[in-house]
Amino acid sequence: MTPDELMRRAIALSMEKMLDGSGGPFGAVIARDGAIVAEGWNQVTSANDPTAHAEVVAIRRACQALGRFALGDCEIYTSCEPCPMCLGAIYWARLGRIWFGNDRGDAAAIGFDDDFLYHELPRPIAARSIPTQRLLGDEARAAFDAWRMKEDRMAY
Repeated sequence: MTPDELMRRAIALSMEKMLDGSGGPFGAVIARDGAIVAEGWNQVTSANDPTAHAEVVAIRRACQALGRFALGDCEIYTSCEPCPMCLGAIYWARLGRIWFGNDRGDAAAIGFDDDFLYHELPRPIAARSIPTQRLLGDEARAAFDAWRMKEDRMAY
């Protein structure tokens, strides 16, 4: 499939699944060499899961389909510019390229918080909207020390 066809599939998913009550108007397709590996659509309200964004769902399905957590040889086609959570997931999955339709301004215009989150993240921790405080850092570091010493750890 061509990039246009793959994007059209992501856009179609966003419309179909929004109209059937699955969630918001977002769809995503992960492809490798022009073939669809996995599809995802927003399921936040139907699954009662705030992390069930189209991109995250598609990444989970692609990783299961391919039996691995790294998707460097794949690309994601998403009906909207990824929110910060999804962008983080895309980077963690090591996807090779991101294609998107609507942008964060379009999402903000219909009431989604993407643009707010993009502005919130670079703020100093003390200035963010949700109070955030470090607690028991020295104790928490023990798990990191154990990981560093673990000889059979799998880097990711």
